[in-house]
Amino acid sequence: MSRSRFVRQSVWMLSLSLIAVVAFAQAAVCAEYEPKVGQAGKDVIWVPTGQDLVSKMLDMAKVTPQDYVIDLGSGDGRTVILAAKRGARALGIEYNPDMVDLSKRTAAREGLLDKAQFVKADLFQSDFSQATVLTMFLMPDINLKLRPQILNMKPGTRVVSNTFTMDDWIPDETYTMEDNSECGFYCTALFWIVPAKVEGTWQLPQGELKLTQSFQRFSGTLKSGPSSKGVLDGKLIGDQITFSIGDVRYSGRVSGDTMQGTFGPGGSSWSATRAK
Repeated sequence: MSRSRFVRQSVWMLSLSLIAVVAFAQAAVCAEYEPKVGQAGKDVIWVPTGQDLVSKMLDMAKVTPQDYVIDLGSGDGRTVILAAKRGARALGIEYNPDMVDLSKRTAAREGLLDKAQFVKADLFQSDFSQATVLTMFLMPDINLKLRPQILNMKPGTRVVSNTFTMDDWIPDETYTMEDNSECGFYCTALFWIVPAKVEGTWQLPQGELKLTQSFQRFSGTLKSGPSSKGVLDGKLIGDQITFSIGDVRYSGRVSGDTMQGTFGPGGSSWSATRAK
């Protein structure tokens, strides 16, 4: 065989090899995982939250670049990615490894890997206590199982759910999108703020304050000597507290086993310490 013919055959074989590599790469791209609406998951089937509703949920939570957003059951990563586009650090917790990989690829294409992260994990074995904003699209029974963990988060943590409730923990705000075909049957955003814990007995200069709490609402009595007065209209927004005793309105802030603020038209100071 002549040298020129050998070279031509070598070039031809090399070209075939390159074509095969390119074809294989293209096939791999074409075979990239695509989730199917309604596909089975560990605890729920996968139905994506409509992009408009994702935006509304983040609006309700007032997400800023100072926030750390954690999405429980992050699916294809759209909530995490949009939060990252708003400048927040965001983490998606997802059990399906294919979904996790898909989300990472999307974040990479968007140039958001410094803000958007995804982990393959079980929600019930995950610590999401550092989030300032928690988002979810889970079933009511799962929300209820997660509720004790959520209520133990830092007061003021904002929580938003697509459509499904937290049983008798009434939302602080509810919004339903009208005439939006993208979200289908799931067009409602439910918003909560994790309240401080105030149930128990507190000591005030005026007497003994006993409170009974039901999530962001509470009631009770103030006992001063032989007389007692009811606590009315008790409400918590995170660690901010308001209530009335008689015709006097109190407002303030809760910090663990202490709370303090002002009361009355003159803005006199008050403080209380939880009894041990």
